[in-house]
Amino acid sequence: MSKRTKQPRDQRIDDALDEASGKRTRPTLKDEWPLLIFLVLMWGALWQDFSAGNLIFGALLALIVVALFPLPPVVLSGRINLWYCFLLLGWFIMQVVAASVEVSYLALFRRKKTRSSIIAVHLHTDSDLIVTTVGHVLTLIPGSFVVEVDRRSSTLYLHYLNASDAIRVARSRAKIHEIERRVIMAIGSKDEYEAVKEIRADLQTKKRELKSKGAQK
Repeated sequence: MSKRTKQPRDQRIDDALDEASGKRTRPTLKDEWPLLIFLVLMWGALWQDFSAGNLIFGALLALIVVALFPLPPVVLSGRINLWYCFLLLGWFIMQVVAASVEVSYLALFRRKKTRSSIIAVHLHTDSDLIVTTVGHVLTLIPGSFVVEVDRRSSTLYLHYLNASDAIRVARSRAKIHEIERRVIMAIGSKDEYEAVKEIRADLQTKKRELKSKGAQK
């Protein structure tokens, strides 16, 4: 997890530039194969035809698309923890259920009294993969929706249901940072993983100190 600077960083299109020449490097098929597979499957789904001939034709079209419209590479962390992935999935399912109940209650009983907010949340990470994953998780949980992403500062702008005062906005931001923490624990880089562990340890220490002070009083 990198430290934030006061100045917003440049767009991460620089990740695709060759350090020596400064020219943009072309992604290889090894880098592009997940996108190619997705495009081929999408082609088959659109035509509702997964025959060999149609998929081969879709693969040719996919190669043409990635050649004509290259995207900046998404740098993978090179790390995945299956246990934390399982925990993330379980936590996500519980959040979906809880949020669905809350949204149903607001729709049935609060209706027009419900107020929403557009909130900005600065993530700690500067990884496109983590930012994108956090955004998708938030969008899949009822009551929240990502309306804009600032890649320069890793900031998510969200429409959040029932976040009409400062306390609820603070809770919403804390929940989003919790999603970020869980995603980093599951698929973040080693540096981000260690940074998250240190932050969590510091928080636990502060909580124990506050409890001990309260007990002394």
